[in-house]
Amino acid sequence: MIFSSKAEYGVRLMVELGRRADDAPVSLKAIAAAENLPLAYLEQVVARLKKAELVRSARGAHGGYWLARPAEEITMDQVVLALEGAIAPMECFVNEQTERVLCSHVEHQGAEHHCATKLLWMRVQSGVVRSLQTTTLADLVEFSRRESGGRKASAPAAGIAVTAHGSDQLPTAAPAA
Repeated sequence: MIFSSKAEYGVRLMVELGRRADDAPVSLKAIAAAENLPLAYLEQVVARLKKAELVRSARGAHGGYWLARPAEEITMDQVVLALEGAIAPMECFVNEQTERVLCSHVEHQGAEHHCATKLLWMRVQSGVVRSLQTTTLADLVEFSRRESGGRKASAPAAGIAVTAHGSDQLPTAAPAA
């Protein structure tokens, strides 16, 4: 599944806001410079995030953007849905009028026809959505701080274990007790 640059830039913007959560509002210009992203495109992305009530803003000399809720309360499915709409692994899965995930092959071939690959794509979609739902902005902020050698990150979020994979450390879901 390939997400657009809206999702990539939006997640990067949210992580940067999460990294600066204790500070004053952050200008988009500062985020664009920190992340090497185009300012004009970030303006479009942040408008979607604001509409979804994930970020807040203030105008003026000391204005800028900040998170609408603590990073621990923002999940990546909320961010990606605000930016991308329905999450579907195949183009035939999304009804463009409702943005609901459906199998369009059945509509074209009648009720007696069943899509042979529907089960596979439903499982792929479910796995992606579950990963987005269980990953918080706080998880990504902590990971980015650790990777960049920035400020000391706090202990891993509840339910997250850190597993070493070669030289990378990736957060993985802790086994259920």
